[in-house]
Amino acid sequence: MGKEARELLWWVVILIIGCAVGGALGHLEEGEGRGGGDQGSQGKDHELFLMHDSKQMVRTDAGEMRVVRSSGAGRSMAEKPMHVGFISMEPKSLFIPQYLDSSLILFVRRGEAKVGSIYKDELVEKQLKIGDLYTIPAGSAFYLVNTGEGQRLHIICSIDMSESLQMNTFQSFFLGGGAYPTSILNGFSAETLSTAFNVTTSEVEEIMSGQGGGPIVFVKDSHQPSTWAKFLKMKNQDKFKHLKRIMMGFDGEIEQKNDGAWSWRKLLKAVIGIPDKKQPVEANEPYNLYNRKPDFKNSYGWSIALDDSDYSALSNSGIGVFIVHLTAGSMMAPHLNPTATEIGIALEGAGTVKIVFPNGTSAMDAKVKEGDVFWVPRYFPFCQTASRSGPFEFFGFTTSARRNRPQFLAGANSLLKTMRGSEFAMAFGVNEKMYDHVVNSQREAVILPSADVSPPEERKKEEIAERVPSLGMREFGNDVMINGVLIKKKKKQVLVEQEKM
Repeated sequence: MGKEARELLWWVVILIIGCAVGGALGHLEEGEGRGGGDQGSQGKDHELFLMHDSKQMVRTDAGEMRVVRSSGAGRSMAEKPMHVGFISMEPKSLFIPQYLDSSLILFVRRGEAKVGSIYKDELVEKQLKIGDLYTIPAGSAFYLVNTGEGQRLHIICSIDMSESLQMNTFQSFFLGGGAYPTSILNGFSAETLSTAFNVTTSEVEEIMSGQGGGPIVFVKDSHQPSTWAKFLKMKNQDKFKHLKRIMMGFDGEIEQKNDGAWSWRKLLKAVIGIPDKKQPVEANEPYNLYNRKPDFKNSYGWSIALDDSDYSALSNSGIGVFIVHLTAGSMMAPHLNPTATEIGIALEGAGTVKIVFPNGTSAMDAKVKEGDVFWVPRYFPFCQTASRSGPFEFFGFTTSARRNRPQFLAGANSLLKTMRGSEFAMAFGVNEKMYDHVVNSQREAVILPSADVSPPEERKKEEIAERVPSLGMREFGNDVMINGVLIKKKKKQVLVEQEKM
């Protein structure tokens, strides 16, 4: 390679690095510029960290999946690109077998479910209930069944696209399917599949065109005929014979080529209820958030933060989980996360999320309600406050499975209180007595009680005014009548007589 070519190559490398760094930091610079405006405005700038980019990925009579895309979250090269998914399934419905190029963490918000997935070449089935977490690695085949009697299933999931084929998106690969959705097997010719399955081409065409109900289908008492409903109406022997013709030849090739990565026969047999002599292995267990003792709790709320030391399955995903419950009017004290970006989903009630730019201006002051999604960049100060009309509960994911150790900026455990001294007093331009008074006045920590707008001295005056009504006074010579009560002065004693009206 000549000298000119080497110099050109170096310039190309420098240009690529410069573009990458500029893209990673550009949103922060842009945000700081926005933050210099009017903090009282309610324009789009003050919804900067609300995730409005929602897309419906799946919709059938049996259910739907909606994804809120992180168009702004995690732009930094050090952060994980993550979406949030909302899955809703009708009773007795199935999210058909598939695998993704992204990893999932499922959280059961309402209802009950059965999840089947492949782990170490074995089928693992788990029953999930409200509050359960369950992880599904990228490339692992899985399915979901709503097992709740007469109730819808609602699942919230993180979609980590660190291993996805395309940036900022994820791809489903459906194992089952036909006309809709299309199975990945449809990409092979009928002759190829006929050889692989050891069946006729007409049989291949029949099985590959039978499913048209979509990715989420009814499995019993179906509103419309489907492949899975037909299977369930068959006797077990007929089910097995029907599948055996399809799976025997192709299943052997798949296992040889992938060195036992996963078995189609095991997955499909579990979905349609064919018994297997070998019991599913004990693998990744669900973790129930609501059964865990809160990490912090007081009269104003509680919080739980889950990392890989609590739930080992999180170590593979590199994602943490949290949930916070605030009573009416209470506030999660202003704080910052030093190790991770946070994505929150409002589960119950309503509240306000306030975020501050590094330059000390307001980045967002927005009201959120059930179903809203927001994100908080790493290092940015923020707080959440519950509405006075009721409690506020929010759940979410962090871009690190390590222990976060949030740094609080107010309250009994605040950073300002821990580091109090003449240096901080000088930094604020006040004496130490005044500084100590401010940082020590709040006796609660982490979750703080609701506060009135007026300062304590004014609140006392208002409380007295509320308890003591305005007095109607009239004078009668040396006597005084107050609200119908005559007060007479006699020999330094006060006699009170009720006026006869």
